Amino acid sequence: MKRMIIGNQAIAYGALAAGVDVAVGYPGTPSSEVLNELFAYSKRNNQAPYVEWSVNEKVAFEIATAAAWTGKRALATMKMSGANVAADSILSVAYSGTKGGLVLYIADDPGAEAGMPEQDTRVFALWAGLPVLETTSPAQAFTMCRFAFELSEDTGLPVILRSVTSVAHAQEVVEADVSYHPRERTPEFERDISRFTKAGSVICLNQHRELLSKLDKAGSIIHRRGINRVVRPGGTLFAVGVGSVNPYLMESLPPEGEISAVYMESSYPLDSLLIGEVLEHAERIVVFEELEPVVEMLIRSEAERKNFKGSIIGKMDGCLPRVGKYTGKEILKGLASLKGEPVCEETDAVELTVKHPITFCAGCPHRGTYMSLNRALKKTKLGKGETIVTGDIGCTILGMNPPFDSCWTEVSMGSSIGLAQGFFRAGVEKPVVATIGDSTFFHAGIPPLINAVQHRADLLLIILDNGWTSMTGFQVNPGTEEQFQRGPAKKVSIDRIVQGIGVDALKVIHPFDQEQAVDVISAALLGEGVRVIIAREECALTRGRRGPWEKIYDIEPGVCAFCKACLRETGCPALLVKSREGKQVMWIAPELCTGCGLCFSCCSFDAISAKRR
Repeated sequence: MKRMIIGNQAIAYGALAAGVDVAVGYPGTPSSEVLNELFAYSKRNNQAPYVEWSVNEKVAFEIATAAAWTGKRALATMKMSGANVAADSILSVAYSGTKGGLVLYIADDPGAEAGMPEQDTRVFALWAGLPVLETTSPAQAFTMCRFAFELSEDTGLPVILRSVTSVAHAQEVVEADVSYHPRERTPEFERDISRFTKAGSVICLNQHRELLSKLDKAGSIIHRRGINRVVRPGGTLFAVGVGSVNPYLMESLPPEGEISAVYMESSYPLDSLLIGEVLEHAERIVVFEELEPVVEMLIRSEAERKNFKGSIIGKMDGCLPRVGKYTGKEILKGLASLKGEPVCEETDAVELTVKHPITFCAGCPHRGTYMSLNRALKKTKLGKGETIVTGDIGCTILGMNPPFDSCWTEVSMGSSIGLAQGFFRAGVEKPVVATIGDSTFFHAGIPPLINAVQHRADLLLIILDNGWTSMTGFQVNPGTEEQFQRGPAKKVSIDRIVQGIGVDALKVIHPFDQEQAVDVISAALLGEGVRVIIAREECALTRGRRGPWEKIYDIEPGVCAFCKACLRETGCPALLVKSREGKQVMWIAPELCTGCGLCFSCCSFDAISAKRR
């Protein structure tokens, strides 16, 4: 049937059509919608694959691996940064190979639209020795996902299916079978220590040789299946497009046919047979690929091996950028260079931008946590500008922006706790505060907290527990209430984990109770040892979806002094400025207010009061 879907949904439907048995992952934009869609499918249908949001990417990949080792088909999903978390296991499993189809879906982010580095998964694939299939559109992603499972089983290798933000979130009307086609395989696993262990150099070296042999086989299959192809052959000028840039290349090619195009939907291993044919006929070649010059380097290497006398244009000669995502502008520039035409240099025109800090949603409990932290720093006279607050991945990092200006750092999942220990060991005299979300704590915050307790660090950790993995789309995590989790699940208590680690002090606060929160944080700031505060209140958006709020707040315009303290301290999107009877006053948008009361705690003129909705 035809339906409008995004690229990530197409991956999910491709996995269903391929008969995937186990689908696991960790939420990370721009990859999250794949498992979201599979979760939704499993709720609507009795016959469905097992779907799980795992505690982190490493665990997810290991679950998928074991399932594939039994002959089942398995899918693990993550963003490019998640591949770093799973890297140890991915490289080891690459050596061991697989039995059932094992597909690792990784979404890269050229342009850093979702934050984190512009990491290129293809470089990781070179390191791991795993084939990479590219996505160019939702329709092609559906087809390529099914082929990825076939390629994995034909070669005995895990296969990386790579996408980028512009494809993962692109919409297209796709003719796709969205039904599930399980293969009904009986799981079997045999003991083979020469394949499934790394006990000794002989085993590892033999596995490496086998991996390289399987990679060569993957290249042959990719060529035989025509995954990469030459369009409009006949000329001596060739434009090579890789993955997501191909639609732009298709649109930008001149109609007269003077340029032959090579559309590559598999970037590694290099389709050396196809590229060899191109090198035989080409005088000039331009390579279009986002991020690193991976395919360009491989083509240049093949060209040198074949004693190619022509020229190759791309990133390595400075013609095309290695930063950001590609649009038609970059394609036209490369095509002009290919034809030997002068390339117009960009002028120093001023780019019009509107600066607006990203802030918490209306009613977000994290707003209350950072307000109480800043108030506690003022109360204890430690000073917000002099007290280091390390931030972490997720909604919690928004505390770096106005009006809070609290967080100083953001590195990777769980790093706030490790960094805090480093600042302490460096001799920072004032207390160091680490802030981390609940999902991130489960993902990577437990080991550094254990380290802090073991080595007697002096720090304050605030765990902002809203019960969900909110920034990536409100996925469940181990601390989510059981009624919202899929199937027979058990909520894992952060409190018990922290107590079991053996911290020196543990307190729970409610961020909207500012008086209590400020008192508790103030005492913890002046304490010693490893102190942990859990700031607990459910995400306002997930709570709001279940029904209307019982109360909201209102501002009496005749009383409002327009001091803007409420807006200055909270930065709440529900607070607006209105003109009334010739003067400006603050106003609360009733459709946005959740009744958290943080603005009420800021008003010194009793202009704000609660009312029933």
